[in-house]
Amino acid sequence: MAEFLSSLSRRARGLLPRKWRTDAPLVPVVQLSGPIGMTSPFSRSMSLASTAQALEKAFGMKEAPAVALLINSPGGSPVQSHLIFRRIRALAEEKEKHVFAFVEDAAASGGYMIACAADEIFADPCSIVGSIGVVTAGFGFDRAIEKLGIERRVYTAGERKVTLDPFRPTQPEDVERLDQLLKELHTVFADLVKSRRGDALMGDDETLFSGEFWLGTQAVGLGLVDGLGDVRGILKARYGTDTTLKLVQGSTGFLPKRPTGFAGALAREAALGAAAAVEERALWSRLGL
Repeated sequence: MAEFLSSLSRRARGLLPRKWRTDAPLVPVVQLSGPIGMTSPFSRSMSLASTAQALEKAFGMKEAPAVALLINSPGGSPVQSHLIFRRIRALAEEKEKHVFAFVEDAAASGGYMIACAADEIFADPCSIVGSIGVVTAGFGFDRAIEKLGIERRVYTAGERKVTLDPFRPTQPEDVERLDQLLKELHTVFADLVKSRRGDALMGDDETLFSGEFWLGTQAVGLGLVDGLGDVRGILKARYGTDTTLKLVQGSTGFLPKRPTGFAGALAREAALGAAAAVEERALWSRLGL
């Protein structure tokens, strides 16, 4: 009798429209896109502040067996990348959720650091993956202001306050100090990748952590990703064809509340947005995208 009732229940569930069924797995999906850094109303940059709400919502879905991350980023701020990585891992452990990362156009540099927060990483064959390194760049204007007859006056308390000042000639001690910092950051990044990818990594450190990037097909062979595929195909294969994917977003507000001097603030934000757009274009161009 018990077996008959169980069979009848299974048949009844199969006849119910999907929207009425409660046994179909649901997996929340969070998009993590754009360069990583400080955000503004006119900038699409990722930061912990801009992603935290969506992550909290996704991991807060009690019945979800996993959380999927759609990653499309050329990198950016190492601090914000690490903060997002840590928040994902903290929520995954707290809510006991399996985490998938799906690379779209790119998961490079800080974008790959965030991908490493996942338990499994998948990419498209044409995705760009890697760029595990640290870079800083700038311009020197000391000769330009000299030609223009401009005299720059700077007063400091603390002899190192003008380190890497772009308006004075390059100082060897500044370059040495910067090199030391970059190497320390690089070590942190490499150790994080090793701790998350473990024995899956193939190849020596000189190759993997050179700052080079690869296509998704190559990244599989290097152990930087676990396989090739897209979010829908992989999750339905893993949890069943009835699996539902739900896009989870944070706040959709675009403009800030009207502050004092709104027009001036708006103009400043627009100027910052234009500069951010140039920087974003440069980050993507570095990957050939």
